[in-house]
Amino acid sequence: MARHGYVLTFCLLLAEAIGLPFPAAIALVAAGATVAAHGLWGPYILIAAITALLLGDSVQFWLGRYMGWALLGFLCRVSINPETCILRSAESFYKRGKITLVIAKFVPGVNTMAAPLAGSMKMRFWQFLRLDFAGALVYSLTYLSVGYLSRDFLAATLRGFRTAGRAMESVVVAALVVYAIYRVVQFRKHKVYRVIPRVQVQELAARLASQDASHVQIVDVRSHGYYDAGADRIKNSIRIEPNNLEVELKNLSKDKDIYLYCT
Repeated sequence: MARHGYVLTFCLLLAEAIGLPFPAAIALVAAGATVAAHGLWGPYILIAAITALLLGDSVQFWLGRYMGWALLGFLCRVSINPETCILRSAESFYKRGKITLVIAKFVPGVNTMAAPLAGSMKMRFWQFLRLDFAGALVYSLTYLSVGYLSRDFLAATLRGFRTAGRAMESVVVAALVVYAIYRVVQFRKHKVYRVIPRVQVQELAARLASQDASHVQIVDVRSHGYYDAGADRIKNSIRIEPNNLEVELKNLSKDKDIYLYCT
């Protein structure tokens, strides 16, 4: 770490910022411990960390601006339920607003989605950059400080791992196998929800023109970040906020067939 710490920290944080599953927090903790041991200089490692995070997040922001939900779905594909992954991130923006960018890196799932989601919501880039800088600074300082203050504890833990030898290797392998089995079971359990029933426009139009129209409710589910109050809506449709489903579902009729649309 002392020899290639700056480059290693930069690369790991950049990789995580662009959506790859790399342990950025662990890299920062290790870098902080190395700073405490006088192997790295604190200001340089902080600059490397913030630069990597801003660069990766900026790439995600502009990809989100031009690719929209296609990118968000791709980033969530490793999740058990991609729709839930996107909704959780959008819900954070709905409840906390733009301040989400400051705390996003501490929230699993939201950390990868925040930048492209901000881009897809047409946030101004300089506004995004200011908030993202604050988030990167807080995130980097927090984990660097953890590593700096816990250097002796980390060193003792590593010595314990070396002493345990093969026993520790067996525990790690067993944990990975159990986790892999858990993910497979959860994937199979939720697989049914990956198929979303769809209806053709002509079919719905025909039903609306029939005597059965009174038993149909059309619902606009565009999230607040994508909904313009002045935008056209399907005639007689209602709008609900998907990030507030718990409340909104109580207002939907249980006697009608509900058709959802999002443009």
